[in-house]
Amino acid sequence: MYLKIKVFIAILFTCSILSQRNYPPIIKSDKIVTFKKTDEVDLKLWFFYPKNHKIDDKAPSIIFFFGGGWHGGSPEQFIQQAKFLARQGLVSIVSDYRVKSRNNTEAVYCLKDAKSAIRWLRENSNSIGIDPNKIIGAGGSSGGHLAAASGTIPYFDEKNENLEISSKPNAMVLFNPVVILSPVKEYQKFDPNSARNKYLKKRIGVDPEKFSPYNYIDKNTPPALIFHGTNDQLVDYKTVELFDKKMKEKGNFCELHLFEGENHGFFNYNRKSQIPFNETMIKTKQFLKSIGFIK
Repeated sequence: MYLKIKVFIAILFTCSILSQRNYPPIIKSDKIVTFKKTDEVDLKLWFFYPKNHKIDDKAPSIIFFFGGGWHGGSPEQFIQQAKFLARQGLVSIVSDYRVKSRNNTEAVYCLKDAKSAIRWLRENSNSIGIDPNKIIGAGGSSGGHLAAASGTIPYFDEKNENLEISSKPNAMVLFNPVVILSPVKEYQKFDPNSARNKYLKKRIGVDPEKFSPYNYIDKNTPPALIFHGTNDQLVDYKTVELFDKKMKEKGNFCELHLFEGENHGFFNYNRKSQIPFNETMIKTKQFLKSIGFIK
């Protein structure tokens, strides 16, 4: 058991290192705004606009949250996805949020920041040219968790914000997301009394059960698109199968694409082989058409 815990933690930190990239990020975008000031850091959003975009266009938008185990990572991770979807008519945004390695924060603050970012977009929709009812939350791994959690968990909003403005996305695009963090009837791999669970509770800042998107799926959960590799050694693909099943049982639209033999992070832009990247982007475009977000 101890060895399994060490392996889990080692994978988590390896994932964090691999996704760290540059920080502060070097991003050439169309617009940069500070959406939140904290004691640790001023958090920014980087915008990629469609060609000839106008403020009164009311375009759909997508906001990306990077992966890195809530420990590290960089907004640079999803630049290429943002650029691709901007060409499809979306205002595409990559977001920063606080992480353990840089800001010594628990994972609940990652979610607080993600919710603040979505709320900022909706509150400022008129000045940035987006439709407040067509905001898509997206991300990979722990960033996929943040997008999924924003769409499901009704807690962890910043109390000093205007809570009458929703921080819930209108749709979700999730890349190898963390969606189950506690035992469920069909998936008993999370022992509440295990050292792994105790580590997670300390890392997250609350009981993992309260931080698990799967537990909060209801009939009002936004439509979701999920990509996952069947050889993912960090996030078991069976967890997203259960998420997909529960979404459909509740009457929600959910589309799951499993990539046979692919591991964690297979979807990232790679100049040597762009096949998985291209396939996920084409399927994202088709998904957005199917839910009426783009023509």
